Amino acid sequence: MSTDSNDTERDTLVQRLQNPATCRQAFSEVIARYSEPLYWQIRRMVQSHDDANDLLQNTFMKAWTSIDNFRGDAKLSTWLYKIAINESLTFLEREKKRSSMSIDDEDSYLINAIEADKDIDGDQLRLELRKAIALLPEKQRIVFNMRYYDDMKYEQMSEILGTSVGALKASYHLAVKKIEQYFADYD
Repeated sequence: MSTDSNDTERDTLVQRLQNPATCRQAFSEVIARYSEPLYWQIRRMVQSHDDANDLLQNTFMKAWTSIDNFRGDAKLSTWLYKIAINESLTFLEREKKRSSMSIDDEDSYLINAIEADKDIDGDQLRLELRKAIALLPEKQRIVFNMRYYDDMKYEQMSEILGTSVGALKASYHLAVKKIEQYFADYD
């Protein structure tokens, strides 16, 4: 399917979301279409399957209650990613405060969560990659995940995160260098 037909399909979906007679069915399509990519975006941020499921549900509830405010200035997917990332960041901040963690403790918390995670299969290399990503500063971790795992364009990341494309490219470059260093030290 071409990009033009995908854009037309999305525009029609947005129109159906804004129509009270069709919004419920359209929102069911939104959930079916975006659940998996949003889940993995959230999961890479919070590490826990249960927390990711809860945050995904919160994301869709927030989207549902705010659908009237969606003006269509950005793509629907961009709007949903922004909600998911904000929900995840709020959750991480709340968890940090709840447990009074320092930045170093947060890194340890994420590493421990990765090592204890029984819901993800993977070889040692994937586990070490997840650990290396967890050690990145929050902004670099988000940018790296969006670019590496979701193959998201910098322009879309810019809309979601409210950061310039240049700053995002720099964050990604720094993240890659830190991950490379992690593996150099690992060997």
